[in-house]
Amino acid sequence: MSSRDYLLYASIIFVWSTSWLPLKWQVGVVAPEVSILWRFIIAALICMAVAYFRKSRLAFDLKAHFYFLLLGLFIFSTNFTLFYTAGQYVTSALLAVVFSTASMVNILLTSVIYRTRPQIGQLIASATGLAGIALIFWPELQISEVAFTALLLCFGGTLSFCSGNLISAHIQKQGIGVLSANCWGMVYGCILLASFALLRGNPFILEPTPLYIGSLLWLAILGSVVAFFSYLSLVGSLGAGKAGYATVVFPVFALLISTFFEAYQWTLPALIGICLVLAGNLLMIRAR
Repeated sequence: MSSRDYLLYASIIFVWSTSWLPLKWQVGVVAPEVSILWRFIIAALICMAVAYFRKSRLAFDLKAHFYFLLLGLFIFSTNFTLFYTAGQYVTSALLAVVFSTASMVNILLTSVIYRTRPQIGQLIASATGLAGIALIFWPELQISEVAFTALLLCFGGTLSFCSGNLISAHIQKQGIGVLSANCWGMVYGCILLASFALLRGNPFILEPTPLYIGSLLWLAILGSVVAFFSYLSLVGSLGAGKAGYATVVFPVFALLISTFFEAYQWTLPALIGICLVLAGNLLMIRAR
């Protein structure tokens, strides 16, 4: 790997580790899809401005726009809507842990789409990671009736994110840059989010508090512009599997942050579970 790749990994780990708590702070007064809409309006404007000054290509044919629409659907709307909704029920750390299975889901999803049989090592890695998720969520499942719903929402969000990874890789193979694709993907994501909010009858409001506005800016600038440019650049240069290395480390930091800010309670099953999730990620990448 190049020094650029290491820098991209470092930025992803930092941003993803520190973004789950601000995501949790977005949940409450404002509907999830509306909060995400504000987030990506800001991010899209920044990306468009950067693309303009860098003279990046922004004019594309209808076929390219179809893939941009899919990118907006899978990564910049559905993925986040499911995670924000789940954030109403469980701590931010649990959201991060489920999302960390993206490295496993990426590879298994590729096997399904291209009709290739997964290696036995990949199946073992997946079983290990899923066992870890079950152990981490076990205390929540025993005391909360909605924890299982949150778990399903998180898995749905992860699957949507991984589907978007494959779309992004395809777009980059067509010679379209990550910045250009992200600009249009975010625009289409905003259109989809606004349409969803209108269908649900949710008002387009902002929560006028420093915590909400601060977390919104953090998520828009670092969590969206920086993180997605870095991650999707790695997907294009190294592939979805190797890019998944970033998901191995950040759940640990997210859990530590949640312990400090949300009083996350460590239990023996949770400790064993996080070890299994990390082992599953490492086994999956090695098996690949």
